[in-house]
Amino acid sequence: MICSLKTLTTHLNLMAVPKSVVLLTLLFMPHLSFSQENQSESAQPEYAVSSYPSDSAEAWLSKMAVAVKSLNYSISLVVLKPGVDSQPYLWRHGIDENGVEMEQLNLLNGPGREVVRIGHKVSYFEPNVPPYSLQSNTVNGPFPNVLLYQPESLFESYEFVLVGRSRISGRAAQQIRVISKDKSRFGLNLWLDQESGLVLKMNLVNLEGQPLEQIQVTAIEITEKPNAFFARIEQAMLPDILVMRSPTETPVRWHLNYLPKGMYVAKQDVHRLPMTGELVDYILISDGLVNVSIYLQPLANAKASQDLIGRHESNTILTRQMGDVSATVVGKIPAVTADAILKSIQFVQ
Repeated sequence: MICSLKTLTTHLNLMAVPKSVVLLTLLFMPHLSFSQENQSESAQPEYAVSSYPSDSAEAWLSKMAVAVKSLNYSISLVVLKPGVDSQPYLWRHGIDENGVEMEQLNLLNGPGREVVRIGHKVSYFEPNVPPYSLQSNTVNGPFPNVLLYQPESLFESYEFVLVGRSRISGRAAQQIRVISKDKSRFGLNLWLDQESGLVLKMNLVNLEGQPLEQIQVTAIEITEKPNAFFARIEQAMLPDILVMRSPTETPVRWHLNYLPKGMYVAKQDVHRLPMTGELVDYILISDGLVNVSIYLQPLANAKASQDLIGRHESNTILTRQMGDVSATVVGKIPAVTADAILKSIQFVQ
């Protein structure tokens, strides 16, 4: 889909996607993998449910954060995104007799991708890639880690509102609406299991409340002991933890004069585009829940010679020509927010 920036908010629902936007999608969409750049290595805090009123959204989120790390469970879920096939996952979690957390995430369709975590060692098994391990105490899955483990870090940027109760996958559930306080980001509708606090469903919705993506739990089993799968893991056979090189310091060349409330510059460096091999300046901004990528390159090297607006799945893709520079922003944010971010970019002399 493509349109003038003057009408970018009214034409994003068009179904046709011109070749220019497809090309931009291939160039700039981040490679999707279980091993994501923002994999957290920090210890996750414990929560006291009693620190909030029992009928508050905060108390429910605290209950969720405790449950997701302390219970033994097996969850089947499906991720639904526009324009792509449904993605079914199996997610298991357990605590062994020594109190060590264990976790498995398995993508069930296609050639398969699997992640296994034992304590702080996360091992990745992906097609056409030798197995490897990273040090982390979480697995990057369909549900955002910051929402599962550190929901209180989002309270400054988002409002959490109790809506009501319903049934999800045959279980009583509490619904919570997540709203960006400055209306600069999409919202969430979240359903938590009334008994355990675990997540049963999550919808990403636009500013009008229309669904963009959905994660639906189809089956959930909570047990006294961990699933037998974990007992079969031969920990000595898991790949060694990779030692990551310290990133090379890159001079800051760009400054953003506007950031949505709660967002910060998480990374600023130089990226090489996988399709062309070209080097581009790269900025990653985040609030922990939403990541937005910004790419800047000389206009002479750009594949688009005009301002473009499009969407890939739920990601807005906006390219703007600024003097002799072409800037592209990619992220699950409204088009007006993407435009405001690009207009605020300033070159640092």
